[in-house]
Amino acid sequence: MLDARAIADAAWRSGLRPEPQITVSEWSDRFRRLPSTSAEPGRWRTNRTPYLREIMDALSVASPVERVVIMKGAQTGGTEAGLNFLGYVICNAPGLAMLVMPSIDMVRRNTRTRIDPFFEIVPEIAARVVPAKSREAGNTATHKRFTGGELVMTGANAASSLRSTPARFLVMDEIDAFPLDVEGEGDPIALAIQRTVTYRGRRKILMISTPTIKGFSRIEAAYQESDQRRFFVNCLHCSHAFVIGWQTIKWPKGKPEAAACVCPECGSLHEERDKPAMLQRGEWRATAAGDGRTQGYHLPALLSPFETWAEIASEHSRVAADPARLKSWINTKLGETWEEEAAQTVDSGALSRRVEHWGEALPPGVAVITAGIDTQDEWLAVELVGWGSGEESWSLGWHRLYGDLTGPAIWADLDKLLSQTFVHPLAGPLPVAAACMDSGGHHTQRVLEWTAARHGRRIYATKGGSQAARAAWPHKPTFSKTGKLPVYVIGVDTIKEVVFARLAKAEAGPGFCHVPAGREPAWFAEMVAEKPFTTYSKGRAIREWRKKASERNEAFDCRVYAAAALEALKIGGFSVDQEAVRISGSVRIAETSALARVKSQWMTR
Repeated sequence: MLDARAIADAAWRSGLRPEPQITVSEWSDRFRRLPSTSAEPGRWRTNRTPYLREIMDALSVASPVERVVIMKGAQTGGTEAGLNFLGYVICNAPGLAMLVMPSIDMVRRNTRTRIDPFFEIVPEIAARVVPAKSREAGNTATHKRFTGGELVMTGANAASSLRSTPARFLVMDEIDAFPLDVEGEGDPIALAIQRTVTYRGRRKILMISTPTIKGFSRIEAAYQESDQRRFFVNCLHCSHAFVIGWQTIKWPKGKPEAAACVCPECGSLHEERDKPAMLQRGEWRATAAGDGRTQGYHLPALLSPFETWAEIASEHSRVAADPARLKSWINTKLGETWEEEAAQTVDSGALSRRVEHWGEALPPGVAVITAGIDTQDEWLAVELVGWGSGEESWSLGWHRLYGDLTGPAIWADLDKLLSQTFVHPLAGPLPVAAACMDSGGHHTQRVLEWTAARHGRRIYATKGGSQAARAAWPHKPTFSKTGKLPVYVIGVDTIKEVVFARLAKAEAGPGFCHVPAGREPAWFAEMVAEKPFTTYSKGRAIREWRKKASERNEAFDCRVYAAAALEALKIGGFSVDQEAVRISGSVRIAETSALARVKSQWMTR
């Protein structure tokens, strides 16, 4: 057990010794352990992800590099490299360190699920960090004191922490989800980097993120300011060096499960089993001049040993027709930004020309129903939306409920509307599975009280959070100051991007928005009233959603809330694709059984 005096003495002695000349990858291979909850528990092996070796070693104290940028896809190990760096700092280069994540809530969750298990399972770290149950206030969810230094963990939404804490070592994770401005004090990235200025020449700054939209992605901007390194592998047949990109992944028509990597020089195939050998012989090469102090790495999931080319190709086949899901695929699998063009072309006229007649019963493709409710001063707008495979949608109802929101009548009408069921031709009656209601305006307390009483029916009060790349649905609600009633802060801009891109889709299929005949003309104008625009603040591109002051946008807001309700179902484990398969599959089984009975001579005799 370490007390304050022992820590001080150890820090003094440690300060007299030069920093050990060991690299981050060497430290990781020697000391890092992965907990039992990891996909591959046990000793860390850099050889498993050889492309991380140079990235980690650039963070070593002997390296002249000051800034490392990782623009990555999912399942590539970028965040693990950041954890290795922090472990290395604690054991070999003690000093002041800072970890910045998009929000304080994410910091606390990360501490509980990743930092604490990491520190506890590695004896070399556990021996240096103040014990969690110590009387010393040096081991909390946001602060870890260790021999010779401290690790401060904060959210990019907390200006005071970013402003007051100096740091030699700085790790910023998922920077594309950082707010553009924190509490009116400016860019949180700039504020955090300012904390390292006094250590210029000896500092280490690590920036990690999955990219988002082209021109607005902060990790893309940081990568473009670097030497823009790409990982080159050698063909196992002709030795030609090339980058494994989406253009090199090929498969027979209709068989993405047979995807392989093709050498662009000789055309030879490399199957999944060849990937480890290709990665071991690969190397990072700079593709731009850079400033000599910043190294940037583009790390797509195509390099990951944890995900196969066949899995990535199969997912592409499923999402290619839906711009919203394709955007996510490009961000997380290719580690590239999404360039949006089609969504800008949608207008009310094009939307009104796609009306359909599907009768009184639900369209067979509907698998689940959600509702979006926009709150006005004297009325409520409600859209009921049916969702099917690939999040194809059908607008099932558009309602305006008028009345005094301080009285009971309008709320009784809303309750009746959300309690109805719809006749499905295959699955029988379907209820409204979830609903989201806007809690803004002059009736916030009434909305919170009404939804809280129906929380068990998945009727939620929501509040829009417009930070860039904010998650569509939060992991948990916040609670009002009055009455401690739940309200869910949704990534409204994130959902708007998805909804608007899907409105532009012209052909039925995944993501397409179906509209029934007879819909009032004003609805079409309201659905496209808001559009994304680019503005610039202090030289940085900012994406904003705007509408003309004279235009109404309740229909668009309702669709956003209905989509948020679907996200709430998804985060709880519901899959609309699986439900659609279940409904169609059960019907096919029933039909097959019926046909078998008719064909049986014994049964008809």
